[in-house]
Amino acid sequence: MSAVRWPTAARVATRLAGTYPLEDTYHFSLLARQAPALVERAAGLVEEETGLVGPSQPDVKVVTRREWAEANIAVFAKLLEPAERKISERAGGVGKAVAGRLIAVEMGALLGLLSKRVLGQYEMVLPTKDGEAGDVVYLVGANLLAIERLHEFRPAQFRFWVALHECAHRLQFQGVPWMRDYFFGLVSDMMESATPEPGRVARAASEMRQAAAAGEPMVTEAGLMGLLASDEQRANIDRIQALMSLLEGHGHVIMDRIGAREIPAARRMSQALRARRQDPRTKAFFRLVGLEMKFKQYELGERFVLGVERDAGWRALDRAWESPEMLPNLDEIKEPQRWLTRVS
Repeated sequence: MSAVRWPTAARVATRLAGTYPLEDTYHFSLLARQAPALVERAAGLVEEETGLVGPSQPDVKVVTRREWAEANIAVFAKLLEPAERKISERAGGVGKAVAGRLIAVEMGALLGLLSKRVLGQYEMVLPTKDGEAGDVVYLVGANLLAIERLHEFRPAQFRFWVALHECAHRLQFQGVPWMRDYFFGLVSDMMESATPEPGRVARAASEMRQAAAAGEPMVTEAGLMGLLASDEQRANIDRIQALMSLLEGHGHVIMDRIGAREIPAARRMSQALRARRQDPRTKAFFRLVGLEMKFKQYELGERFVLGVERDAGWRALDRAWESPEMLPNLDEIKEPQRWLTRVS
């Protein structure tokens, strides 16, 4: 039996995700019918812009907030199997049940809240028993409809703009042969070492007190996970953050660059989403759970990509797709010239 109560996570997530008034109307149905053509057009333009070539068209699914949360819970259930084994080995009886329930409630709450913000997602579904990899672009219909109405965006333009970003991510994983396995290797290593080392909680509390006394944030961008991580785990977090900064920044630049040519309102769309990420009502929550770094990845990654282009030209970025050793580390993301010096 699974240590984590995944049905509990699903119930918490769907309760917090809620519903959207237009989910059962023709607006949602029309979006679902339009989406494959929007993604197909976006994929072609992204291939031309990046020089990366992917396989045939992905599956395109327009989902509700609840469906997005449930799909991600299924992925986390697979990814967290190593951590679940450790819970089972180190805790028994009541301890195991409490730990499993707490993880489920926290995971469900996080995904339920995120389901109200996510616009789209490229999902590298984990391999099946036959070894087949998934290839799905999700569009969260409720959030797209809500944002385009809030800001009075033209629906076809806004939906295409979001599709550009997800197609950029898809090509990063489908057009770079080793990227998918490398990414899942990093995540697997993180999950294998997910259990905090003895005494780490006490040391984390001491570090938080010291930070408070110095007038610094008690929790860094890596959130509670980073706070409880060992030195080895922190190094892995840094590698994941560096990779995601590159991918997010690259995807964002591609989206904005094509959007500037193809979508009259692209600049206003970009400004609206930047402002949305800076909403003070949610920044504290995202810092706590470690997702503040997700937002910083857009900024750091975009500065890195544009810095490389400025100093060495757009095609210099192709060096990053050659092998894992050519990827920038977190220090190089912050200082693009250091990466260019190393790989030139």
